[in-house]
Amino acid sequence: MYRVGDYVYFENSSSNPYLIRRIEELNKTANGNVEAKVVCLFRRRDISANLNTLADSNASEPLASHSYVCVCILGDFEEESKQPSMLEQQKHQLKHRELFLSRQFESLPATHIRGKCNVTLLNETDVLTGYLEREDCFFYSLVFDPVQKTLLADQGEIRVGSKYQAEIPDKLDEVDSDSRVQEKLETKVWDPNNQLKDPQIDQFLVVARAVGTFARALDCSSSIRQPSLHMSAAAASRDITLFHAMDTLQKNGYDLAKAMSTLVPQGGPVLCRDEMEEWSASEAMLFEEALEKYGKDFNDIRQDFLPWKSLASVVQFYYMWKTTDRYIQQKRLKAAEADSKLKQVYIPTYTKPNPNQISAPGSKPGMNGATGYQKGLSCESCHTAQSQQWYAWGPPNMQCRLCASCWIYWKKYGGLKTPTQLEGEVQGMSPFTSSAGRAKLLAKNRQTFILQTTKLTRIARRVCQDILQSHRAARRPYASINANAVKAECMIRLPKAAKGAMKNRIIPRPSLINIVKELGMASVNQPRSTSALLGKRPFDNVSITYKDAVENSVHRSKLSHWLQAGGHSLSTNGRPFALGMRAATQSVIKRQKVSQGDAPNPVVFVATKDTRALRKHLTQAEMRRAARKPHLPVRIKLPVPPRPLPVPIIPSSTSEPIVLED
Repeated sequence: MYRVGDYVYFENSSSNPYLIRRIEELNKTANGNVEAKVVCLFRRRDISANLNTLADSNASEPLASHSYVCVCILGDFEEESKQPSMLEQQKHQLKHRELFLSRQFESLPATHIRGKCNVTLLNETDVLTGYLEREDCFFYSLVFDPVQKTLLADQGEIRVGSKYQAEIPDKLDEVDSDSRVQEKLETKVWDPNNQLKDPQIDQFLVVARAVGTFARALDCSSSIRQPSLHMSAAAASRDITLFHAMDTLQKNGYDLAKAMSTLVPQGGPVLCRDEMEEWSASEAMLFEEALEKYGKDFNDIRQDFLPWKSLASVVQFYYMWKTTDRYIQQKRLKAAEADSKLKQVYIPTYTKPNPNQISAPGSKPGMNGATGYQKGLSCESCHTAQSQQWYAWGPPNMQCRLCASCWIYWKKYGGLKTPTQLEGEVQGMSPFTSSAGRAKLLAKNRQTFILQTTKLTRIARRVCQDILQSHRAARRPYASINANAVKAECMIRLPKAAKGAMKNRIIPRPSLINIVKELGMASVNQPRSTSALLGKRPFDNVSITYKDAVENSVHRSKLSHWLQAGGHSLSTNGRPFALGMRAATQSVIKRQKVSQGDAPNPVVFVATKDTRALRKHLTQAEMRRAARKPHLPVRIKLPVPPRPLPVPIIPSSTSEPIVLED
């Protein structure tokens, strides 16, 4: 049985966690179904990473550091109790219990309710581990605005501790006198021991009301607001008139003659109006609309509906508005409307199987028999290999799964029991957050797959080589190939093809043992550094040596002179002079940056400045040959640097005479 005011679980997706909502109304639709008007509460996975960081930084001290101090003073006894320390796993699970309240309403079918939960406002005196010990227990301390994407505190901070306690002065002895100036401590507004009697005070108050009624008759704006005499008399009988009359008696020393002359000075009678008279009818309607939306949150009422009013004016108008007939009438209408609505609804327990269920109940524990899933996979949360029931979890290509208990935890609390980086990727699938721009590496390696061709496919590559163009397709792997057309053409050409056996080119390939040895020796000899990881091939490891330079007819002395000159001989635009010059009609290929999220491993190859300079010395044919056969060494023909002009050496001094000839 679910009632108005209960916190419940709603299921809007079979794979996502439950939504946590608070039932505000239960309405019956025209077709007989029941809809629930609910208040939305959001989890940490539903808000952005920036707001999560803001929630951590602006969280209260017990949630941030888990070590606050509570001070309880009982007489002369002072006790300090600290929050118990928590493990990393408990801190991780505690974030799953934190919610963010909002003022967003939505209507959901009551048949989607999956159970009750308990949500409370976080108190600084609460023990945080108590939320982990109780099932279906959550807390909140901040309010989330889905439109403005902001987080605000729901209430003021509770100041707990010895530094917030009032300092009580010592009690004075009977013989000591109080040296404090009483006028600075308080202001006297009424003296009950005055010389006037109660009938005289009542008569003076009647005179003050009469003066107020006459003042409203003389005021033009008041005549429009209170056109009748009864309305003016009722406005003059409000508390503001009585307070002004009693204050006038106090200031004039309770002398009735002086007080009368103060009520009616030479300029005319004094008019005193409160907030109920100052506000117009349109402003009162705006206030009622804001009160219906925000409740008694006067800060939001003033900010969104009445920014030209002060906060004190809004609060005073609220308490005066509660004394009017308008408030009583609205209260009766709400009570009658609430009586006509449903108070509770019965929803039977949901027993249908979840679509993410992998194996049926009663199957052999520890084995996953679903199609497309590998057997023997463990739970992503608790890493167990045996469970009566398994559920698919996460991206479909990851083939992750959860056991029965961890699946229930995921649906209720929106996370895994143990912290993993893969959980962050699944949290990015929340409909309330945008995962655009996120490039996170998956902690779990991608599944290895092998493409195995059939005999007909291998034959079609040879028979339809002119249509397939394998070299062109290898250079453009993103371009699609019409496989059906190739197969159809192959079936036509196959009877006409030669009956002899096709000759296969035998490519010598090293054995796996030699490759493993080579890789092991390379990893031992070369230290693991940042430049080695990010650079594709360092400049020292480029496949060009002095021996290669000699074989390519580059003189050793010229090469050393070119290296000593400070680099390659390039033109002003960064290209070589003659060799490898790009044609004018050749299209410029734009380099694409590698996305870390799309890379199969966290290693990214970045070309260095020297590598890019060496590429410019390769012709287009050499670049294609290197792309098709990356295992072969690249031989670069370096241009001959220009020979420097001989500079004549002028001796600084000589002993022979200088002869000038005409």
